[in-house]
Amino acid sequence: MGYSWLMSEERTAGGKEGIEGLPSLREILALPAFAGAELLSGESRLDEPVTWVHVSELMDAWRFLSGGEVLVSTGLELARATAPAREAYLRSLVEAGAQGLVLELVQWLLEVPGELLLTARLTEFPLVVFREEVRFADLTKAAHERILRPHVPSDREHWLDSLLAALVETGRSAGFMEGQLGPVLALPGRPRGILLATLEALLAYHFNIAETARKLGVRRQSIYYRLEQLEGMLGDLDEPYRRTSLVVALELLKHSPS
Repeated sequence: MGYSWLMSEERTAGGKEGIEGLPSLREILALPAFAGAELLSGESRLDEPVTWVHVSELMDAWRFLSGGEVLVSTGLELARATAPAREAYLRSLVEAGAQGLVLELVQWLLEVPGELLLTARLTEFPLVVFREEVRFADLTKAAHERILRPHVPSDREHWLDSLLAALVETGRSAGFMEGQLGPVLALPGRPRGILLATLEALLAYHFNIAETARKLGVRRQSIYYRLEQLEGMLGDLDEPYRRTSLVVALELLKHSPS
């Protein structure tokens, strides 16, 4: 069963917020960076909180867990292991309180070993797979930004509207846009439009290159090239406050006179 089906079914009901503002596994899987993820087991645990996301190929990863973690793996060691060892590995994650296992079925494993899938389903352990190559750095970055982010109130759209209105009413909108986007706004029409559209898509997809490329209908290499241009013109784009400022600037630009 694909996760996209689950997400669409549950979106109207709304996911249960994790304890003390921690996101649930459902929220993590709904992040743009996790587009294409397929949930194979553990639907009953989608609303449990996720404390961290680790990339690990260790068969004894359970020794380093404190509970609530999601592990991401290429399956390198699992592909080499015996069937009993694979079953023991998954059971060790369950007993250590892990919140899920994400496998990339591309190089070392092309399908989930039967004993691993059976054990996951018997224990209701969340097992998620990607059937195409993904950048693990994108997954962990997006997840950690959400985990570390303070609880966002449900009226965040109203908050953004209020901020935009305040900037316009105080006459600071033009200066704000210039301060955030100035070098790009100074470009001729076509490159200006291309870079602004790319920046907006990158922000929407948490700088997931593959998803941004799919959204814009271009090759990944084009996005890498444009990102290099954007960073050269706008500086460091990694800081959360910087990305928030760019979102605000782009929204102001949409509503500014042409």
